[in-house]
Amino acid sequence: MGGLSLSVSICTHSGHTVVGPRSLAEEDCRSGGGLRGGGEPMAASERGHFAAAVRSAEFRAVWLGEALSVVGDQLARVALALLVYSRTNSASLTALTYALTFAPAVLGGFLLSGLADRYPRRTVIVVSDLVRCGLAGSMAIPGLPLSVLWCLVGALTLAGAPFKAAQLSLLPDVLPNGLYKAGLGLRQVTIQVAQVAGFGLGGVLVAAIGAGGVLAVNGGTFLISAVIVLLGVQARPASRKASPSQVDPGVAVGPRLGAQLVVPVILISLVGLLMVPEGVAAPYAEAAGAASFTVGLLMAADPVGSVIGGWWAGRSSSATSQRAVVVPAIVAGLPLVASAVTPWVAGVAVWWAVSGVFSTIYLVRLQALVAEIVPDARRGTVMGRLGTCLYTAQGVAMVGAGLAADRVGPATTVAASGAAASVVAVGAAIVWRGARPRQLKADEDEPASGTRLPSPVLIAHATPPGTSGGRKGRS
Repeated sequence: MGGLSLSVSICTHSGHTVVGPRSLAEEDCRSGGGLRGGGEPMAASERGHFAAAVRSAEFRAVWLGEALSVVGDQLARVALALLVYSRTNSASLTALTYALTFAPAVLGGFLLSGLADRYPRRTVIVVSDLVRCGLAGSMAIPGLPLSVLWCLVGALTLAGAPFKAAQLSLLPDVLPNGLYKAGLGLRQVTIQVAQVAGFGLGGVLVAAIGAGGVLAVNGGTFLISAVIVLLGVQARPASRKASPSQVDPGVAVGPRLGAQLVVPVILISLVGLLMVPEGVAAPYAEAAGAASFTVGLLMAADPVGSVIGGWWAGRSSSATSQRAVVVPAIVAGLPLVASAVTPWVAGVAVWWAVSGVFSTIYLVRLQALVAEIVPDARRGTVMGRLGTCLYTAQGVAMVGAGLAADRVGPATTVAASGAAASVVAVGAAIVWRGARPRQLKADEDEPASGTRLPSPVLIAHATPPGTSGGRKGRS
């Protein structure tokens, strides 16, 4: 599911999306909200539409650059798998090579994501692409020892971590107000399509120009991406070098920020449980007595659902709230439970696709919510590490699902993972709701110096029942 990647009334404040009770949003609008950074009113028709997001020239550059990189990565995975298997005839060494295109991202996410805050984000993206271009090009050298090839693959994956952190943290800066979630949705759709296209083209290109040629093409995609971003995105200073007047006073800092991120970390880790069907698709089809081609049908179900979910999340209202995140997170696990009692493989694939729809919706909304909570000076680090949590959860869940499927069967394993995901999401919702009164008390204890204002997002999560905020509206 591509990466990472997050109702109530909504307006804008200081150039940022503001989430809160309707009364607060209306007050903010009267005080000058609802304007773009340059003071231009945002047309209502632009809210949540992919076409409106694409009209942003800077977003187009970032979006196209990432799409090229994703296609190149998928081409390289196919080429590397075929290259290593042809030289070793070893399935385990081929699997090791494929794992190296994912595993180092965990280490890179924790250690290198901070570069997106320490240096200008456009610079981080361009330098990461140029480094990956050199590494990918080196893999195309004929006769390269496998040990060297594996080191290059690991380094290439590691270099992708600062790129992803910088790209995710730059999106709120390049998209006009109200279009951030549309941009996230379009990004999700594009990643899924690019992954499928890359896998489909990989085998054809290897047959046409050889594995070395495909690896060289991969290096070229990184070079083109770097040029597009360099020319299409304006230079900005490093976020940590911004002056105090440039820092939004309404975001959480320090221990409060860490407390606000507990539930988002839990929710983003749930994706591991929701990805279990993709990992056990082959034994599931075998246990159902289905033909081998149904394995592809089952594995394609979640990506198809993810495309639909990204489209839905991108076109829905730009308002983001606790409820708008947790409800689809809870619902996402239920179709997996239903699939266990569905006798037809086609019906199972539909249920898995429905799960992919709701899991993508809540992920897109969760990213939007995190972008509001986290200060710009920490955004790259937080976004990068959340993406690392996502990768780690997927890996751990896949290994656990494989072991469980051997003992209790794939259908039971999928149902149990869906049920566990829904239960944990309910628990996260209870924790999130219970944190409201404590957050309200913390906001009331803030010194009224004028230099520190409570976050509108945190206010939205701190309004106790029965106050003037009233019930949250529907998403």
